Amino acid sequence: MSIVVVGSLNLDIVAYGPRLPKPGETIHGDRYTLGLGGKGANQAAAVARLGNDVTMVGRVGADAFGEQVLTALAGFGTDVSCVLRDREQSTGIAVIGVDAKGENTINVIGGANLALDESDLARGRDAIARAKILLTQREIPDDVTRAALRAARAAGAIAIHDPAPAPSAGLDAVPLFDIDILTPNESETEALVGLRPATRDAANEAATKLRERGARTVIVKMGAAGVFALGPEGTLFVPPFRVATVDTVGAGDCFNGGLADALARGLPFPEALRFAAACGALSTTRYGAAAAAPTRDEVETLLRST
Repeated sequence: MSIVVVGSLNLDIVAYGPRLPKPGETIHGDRYTLGLGGKGANQAAAVARLGNDVTMVGRVGADAFGEQVLTALAGFGTDVSCVLRDREQSTGIAVIGVDAKGENTINVIGGANLALDESDLARGRDAIARAKILLTQREIPDDVTRAALRAARAAGAIAIHDPAPAPSAGLDAVPLFDIDILTPNESETEALVGLRPATRDAANEAATKLRERGARTVIVKMGAAGVFALGPEGTLFVPPFRVATVDTVGAGDCFNGGLADALARGLPFPEALRFAAACGALSTTRYGAAAAAPTRDEVETLLRST
């Protein structure tokens, strides 16, 4: 049931406060944390926390932050043997602000993540060839992501792509024809098709546009409004789970990690979608990104209670 993640690894610096500052404003926050981050690492940690096998392909700097990131990721149970310690680049970081409602803003400095090239894929070739699922995002060079998606197709793996952060170039930046499952959130959907999916009808319209461009299945993560999916077999909708949200950082990554885990275990797509939605919801009840990823027992408990 091997899963491979090709993507970013960061150290997250998270500041918590009553609200997010306005442009030009300084406010006093409540506290801060340092922890594992990067959309790739978050997804890998989410898969590992669920008890599945996962290999990370990426780069960190040969610095203290890099060691901290690798130690944390390995601590979740992720195979980090395909992560390069780059002596010429610093480890990527993300500076994150979180308000009292759990909403966030994120500033990412890519560092070593932006130096990925096809030599990194060569280092992870054997893992990708064995994979059932490949997870990709947009915090590494797009040409590397495209090559990883092509490799996944050649290996017969299911390719799941999270188009985050939202591409400024719109659809042209996303290799839709090599994607089995595309998973944009509300803002990413709007960036891709110019339509914010505030309702199920709007999500269906946006997903239809994305499928017309080549994605086989589109899952629109609508935040507190639920999850909408459109694929070859029609539409699905998962209502939102009622949870006490404190922090939405990393929720989408936990969703994707949960989806990969469920599909790798052979769950039918409707069940996998609901499992993934529960993973994302539970992650919002804790602070942090990777640290907020739930266990399988926690997810199954939530699913049984609803």
